[in-house]
Amino acid sequence: MAWNDPGKNRNPWGNRPDRGSADLDDALRNFQRKLGRLFGGGGGGGSEGNGSEPSAPRRSVGALIIGAVLLAVWGGTGVYTVDAAERAVVTRFGRYVATAMPGIRVHIPWPIEARQIVNVESVEGFSDETRMLTSDENLVDIKFTVQYRRAEPVRYAFSVRDPEDTLGEVSESAIREIVGRSRLDVVLGGGGRQEITARTKELVQRTLEAYATGIEVTTVNVENVGVPEQVQTSQRDAIKAREDKERLGLEAQAYANDILPKARGSASRQTEDAQAYRTRIVADAEGEAARFSSLLDAYERAPGVTRQRLYYETIEEVLGNTNKVLVDTKAGGNVLYLPLDKLTERRTPTLTLDEQRQSATAPGNSPRETQEVPSTTVDARRERGTR
Repeated sequence: MAWNDPGKNRNPWGNRPDRGSADLDDALRNFQRKLGRLFGGGGGGGSEGNGSEPSAPRRSVGALIIGAVLLAVWGGTGVYTVDAAERAVVTRFGRYVATAMPGIRVHIPWPIEARQIVNVESVEGFSDETRMLTSDENLVDIKFTVQYRRAEPVRYAFSVRDPEDTLGEVSESAIREIVGRSRLDVVLGGGGRQEITARTKELVQRTLEAYATGIEVTTVNVENVGVPEQVQTSQRDAIKAREDKERLGLEAQAYANDILPKARGSASRQTEDAQAYRTRIVADAEGEAARFSSLLDAYERAPGVTRQRLYYETIEEVLGNTNKVLVDTKAGGNVLYLPLDKLTERRTPTLTLDEQRQSATAPGNSPRETQEVPSTTVDARRERGTR
């Protein structure tokens, strides 16, 4: 009959049911006996020789020993070493407690306290490549590299979830902003690249400090700047048109710089001439007014003499402008010898006083020289007038 027939004992080892659990109990009792002998414990009671369970005191001693071993192992997990370039951020139940400096350190083991080791001296970096527009609407491909270190371990551990990812996004945003405010010729030039890297580093560091990431950017390098092949032809045409515009603007500015000073000088000269003419006219008018005032005073004092003098002056002025020579034959019987031809040649029409003044004071005209009547003729006229 098979061992597993209904109604029969299904245990293949005969009448010893559940032999596996009995073997386990035997192994545990043997281990406890060995520990008891190791720590000086005596043999068990009669029941131990018969294979029964050990007494209660021996079981408690074994449990204490196992607990002490486990406690020692758990406590050993709280001992750690911090290198010279590292800092350990210690937290208790997830809350910041202290920052451990380099050396052998101890903290309460997990799950009470935990530590995060942060290297604050090593410099790490990453590279990225992106395409963006410049201020003059030109496409450029820029490859840049950012190097950084974790300068503040506490901020690095707690302020941002993924500081390196945040650094990458901030760096790309910063270089897009700086390049977007620059012209293509500045971006492609060597001096322009240095300015872009310096401004990008400053902007990235300022943004990271605002986020309190604890990361310090050491360098930002623009490794390669190029124009996409699809737009190179169009950009060359645009650059040439911009250069032509700048050249024509400079030529127009040079022409203006040449014409404007001349125009300003001519305007200033004409203004000064007009001012001088005004000054002369006013002075002449004031002189004429003063002369008439003095003449009025003289006329009031001696009207007859003044009228006679005015008459002589008028006749002298009128006759001085003619080519005729008047000789008084009734003055005597003497024959006068007058060089009429010489007198006629030397005599030229004489301008009146007002005409002379107007000619002398007119702007842009040089005063005309006047020919006075010879003194002999004037004296003869005055002599005849007194007679």
